[in-house]
Amino acid sequence: MSLNSTPAAERLHIGIFGRRNAGKSCVINAITGQKLAIVSEVLGTTTDPVYKAMELLPLGPVMFIDTPGLDDTGALGKQRIEKAYQALNKTDIALMVVDAAQGLAPEDMAILDTIKAKKINYLVVFNKIDLVPNFTIPAEYKDNGIAISAANGINIFALKERIGHLVPSDAMTLKLVGDLLVPNDLVILVVPIDSAAPKGRLILPQQETIRDILEARATALVVQTSELAETLATIGKKPKMVITDSQAFALVAKTTPPDILLTSFSILFARYKGDLKGAIEGATELEKIQNGDHILISEGCTHHRQCNDIGTVKLPGWVRKYTGKEPIFSYTSGTEFPRDLSPYKLIIHCGGCMLNAKEMSYRYAYAQSQNIPMTNYGISIAYMHGILKRSLAPFPSLAKILP
Repeated sequence: MSLNSTPAAERLHIGIFGRRNAGKSCVINAITGQKLAIVSEVLGTTTDPVYKAMELLPLGPVMFIDTPGLDDTGALGKQRIEKAYQALNKTDIALMVVDAAQGLAPEDMAILDTIKAKKINYLVVFNKIDLVPNFTIPAEYKDNGIAISAANGINIFALKERIGHLVPSDAMTLKLVGDLLVPNDLVILVVPIDSAAPKGRLILPQQETIRDILEARATALVVQTSELAETLATIGKKPKMVITDSQAFALVAKTTPPDILLTSFSILFARYKGDLKGAIEGATELEKIQNGDHILISEGCTHHRQCNDIGTVKLPGWVRKYTGKEPIFSYTSGTEFPRDLSPYKLIIHCGGCMLNAKEMSYRYAYAQSQNIPMTNYGISIAYMHGILKRSLAPFPSLAKILP
């Protein structure tokens, strides 16, 4: 993908599930009109979930997830099936591909039950109807099924149309900050350029926030922390809002007048693709941390750690200083997220800019299901610096959660 491509986390994720040789990869190729996936008669060609970014009209940017066969065998096959189920955590639309000649097997029914339980919009795709004369969709799947031949192109256009009608109702309405603005509002973004900043570019949360501001027909002004005071004094127009990087929270809060809304990229992302209320409540759990408690620090991406890395150095330091305790820290990154969260007293997650909303919502809900509080970097930092209520000014009803 080029630098101007839609980020993976902002694409609609379409998961393709089914048994080996049901034609999952062939369906992807037929939908996209390209040979994106390897097609073979050999069982188990797809051994891990494969992500393929595409522009799919009329939906726009999407991400296909080509998953391993649900009937894979052996110890390794069991792990592959587990990966297929994990892909559901980030799936917006599920396509259950079935060999029309064989019908739905127990493996298909099992994952279909999970799809329904997760309330994922789905379609059962009966493939290879060119090999089954006079095929008829079973009555129980009349409303959620379609018969196609990926190999011969039968009903592929109809399949794309059906996918378009499965788009979650909130997928196109979620906003980072645009719903808080009106045209011509001025927003100042405080973006520190330090040793951890990527050379030659802004990080993804900053890019996406700027884009959302512009789509709201508002104005974005980007400054470094040291230039904020002078900018506020000389700009000649009162900003509607200041949005800051979490690490600069304390200084920015001192510099920004109280009549200007203040928040952070992390707070916006918690609202956008997570659970802002839950994250605020999670931050208050820092008051209960004791020596030896386990805290999980989880990041949604993998990157080279700097000597003063926020996740492994700064955050643990702030937690120790604030609580006066010596907790035990564990770390995960990328797609890793423990199935058993019971050892942890608290989870502090990154903003999740590299994860889609489905995945972040799943992680918050999963932690809640195990009664483990979860917050994120920016919210916990603001809380420990005593400025969380101030930085929740754009969301006054949520600010009431705090004492």
